[in-house]
Amino acid sequence: MRADTPLRRVGRALSSLKLTLACLVLLMVVVAACTLLQVPLGTHQAVVRTVRSFLIWWRPPGLSTRIPVFPGGGLIGAVLLLNLLFAQFLRLELSRRKAGLWMAHLGLALLVLGEFGTALFQVESQMPIPVGQTSSYSQDYDQMELAVVDTTDPKTDVVTAIPQSILKRSKAIETPSLPFTILVKRYYPNSVLSLHRSGDPEPLATAGVGANLNVAPAPLATADNEDNTAAALIEPVAKGRSLGVFWVSNGLGAPQGFALDGRTWRLELRHRRYYLPFSLTLEKFTHDIYPGTDIPKNFASLVRLKDPSAGEDRDVLIHMNHPLRYRGLTFYQASYGKGDKLSIFQVVRNPGWRLPYLACALVALGMLLHFGLKLSASLGRTRA
Repeated sequence: MRADTPLRRVGRALSSLKLTLACLVLLMVVVAACTLLQVPLGTHQAVVRTVRSFLIWWRPPGLSTRIPVFPGGGLIGAVLLLNLLFAQFLRLELSRRKAGLWMAHLGLALLVLGEFGTALFQVESQMPIPVGQTSSYSQDYDQMELAVVDTTDPKTDVVTAIPQSILKRSKAIETPSLPFTILVKRYYPNSVLSLHRSGDPEPLATAGVGANLNVAPAPLATADNEDNTAAALIEPVAKGRSLGVFWVSNGLGAPQGFALDGRTWRLELRHRRYYLPFSLTLEKFTHDIYPGTDIPKNFASLVRLKDPSAGEDRDVLIHMNHPLRYRGLTFYQASYGKGDKLSIFQVVRNPGWRLPYLACALVALGMLLHFGLKLSASLGRTRA
């Protein structure tokens, strides 16, 4: 008889069916909390803070610190994955009659791994295209970037993009592509812009349209149909000389910039762009509604896909539940606007999108094999 060592007790605990049931109950609580938090936080933030976090945090009123109050979906999923693996290797015998259960357990493990892969590597963005126009990039609706554009050549713009993560933490940004340093004085993920009036404090900006504006921080927008107005106070400096202090914001439509050594530069805070090696042209958009109502029944976009490097030049119809998959990207028909003259595509890059299909197939085949063997054995006993 084998000794009951601490390692064996840990193995039994991790392979326990009670642990499986506890994890499933906790996951149901997390999913319910995520559903309820979508109202105050919005879909994206609710998923990030509950399902795709290891701990769910809460900030008590009046305090600046957060405290963990519940395990998040990431922690529960990791424990469930360990539970599946330990149960498979410690409790399931390696035999032909258990082959179906081995397949089913492997499928469940792949399903959990697929969610981890999605959380780590999936990138979602949007591509709005007006009818008759062409686009070769998508935009991140959650992340911003500072675009510093060299507009000296009237035929070609040279863009240096500085992501939001660097703007938040940097005071001075230097890059070989720019002949000057950018000092980041302030950054607001969301802000309120208003015209400067007599009696207001002196504006912080000294150049550009921001010199006539008051900019104040604001709470982050949470509704899915709301957009944050990010703002950054920046100062380009060349050879110790200030080139002006600018407020840049995605809420400003007017161009602003400066000149240096015979070159002209434009500053723009915009949604982060992901440039594609191909282009889509929206040729036609159709929008059907249910008779007698304004409820959308179906909307579809006919686009022209052009990829000279791959020799692609063809029409593609993108409509509900029928996306375009190309070069590792999936284009979904997400929304529309401007009186049916604008189509908005959801662009998803998910390297592990096939894993859930493979996992479900393994679970189904495993169950069929397991119960098929059981049925065969039962019929054999009946005939005997």
